[in-house]
Amino acid sequence: MKDYWFFFLFFVMSVVFSAGLLLFIALIRYRRRDIGDKTLPYECGVDPETPTARESYSIRFYLLTLVFIIFEVETFFLFPWAVAHDKLGLFGLVEAVLFVAILGLGYLYAWKTGALEFRRDIE
Repeated sequence: MKDYWFFFLFFVMSVVFSAGLLLFIALIRYRRRDIGDKTLPYECGVDPETPTARESYSIRFYLLTLVFIIFEVETFFLFPWAVAHDKLGLFGLVEAVLFVAILGLGYLYAWKTGALEFRRDIE
C-alpha cells in the first residue's frame, strides 16, 4: 500500500486545485446589477411577442424537427453499404432495398398522419 502514495497525493492535489479555481472564480466574477431595463427579456426596444418565457408553442415544429432528424440519421446507415456494396453482393443489395423500403413506409406513415405539415395557425 505504501507504493501507491502518489495516487493519494494526486487526488489531494486535484481536489485542492479544483477548490482553489472555484474560489478564484467566485472572487473575480462579474456581478450584474439589475437596474432599468436589464430585467426585461429584450433590451433592444422591441416588445417581446410573449409576455413571459413560459408561453407554449405549437408542437408541430418539434414533430417536424424530430421526423427530419430521424430520417436524416437513418440515411447515414446507407453510407457503409455504398462503400462496401461490391463485397456484400446480393445479400447486401437485398438488405439495402429492405432498409429503404422500411424507411419509405415510415415516411408514408409520417406523411399520412400529418407530421410533415407545418402550419402556423394551428396551436
